[in-house]
Amino acid sequence: MDAIDKKLLKLLQTDSKQTTKELSSKLNLSVTAVYERIKKLEKDGTIKKYVALLDRNKVEKSFVVFCHIKLIQHKKDLISQFEDEVIKLNEVLECFHVSGDYDYILKICVADMEEYREFMVTKLTDLKHIGSTHSSFMIGEVKNTTVYEI
Repeated sequence: MDAIDKKLLKLLQTDSKQTTKELSSKLNLSVTAVYERIKKLEKDGTIKKYVALLDRNKVEKSFVVFCHIKLIQHKKDLISQFEDEVIKLNEVLECFHVSGDYDYILKICVADMEEYREFMVTKLTDLKHIGSTHSSFMIGEVKNTTVYEI
């Protein structure tokens, strides 16, 4: 990956709807060269996919919860089973296996406290092998970006 690829990736992370013509003028390359670089970055997996980032408030998912989960045991098959089940939960946007006092941190987005309570009672606590949970609620968002500095 050279300096031009890095600049191209920064431009795409900022706005992936830019045309190859727009990108070519910013990079001082031909449209064909930009197209070929993008295809190469897609093929090698550097660019995984293109998505639309939504405003949580406009889709009624403004209640953000970080749920820390401790499993009962740490056997490989139990960890795999838990992870397979969490992946299926639409309310969970992100799940991280972490070190420290808890085993996992989930980022959950729902409409409000009532919907979170329903999620906890009917879905999350239904998962096997959970020993304990601890929930923290977002008060305000200080920074939210999808752009990696390369």
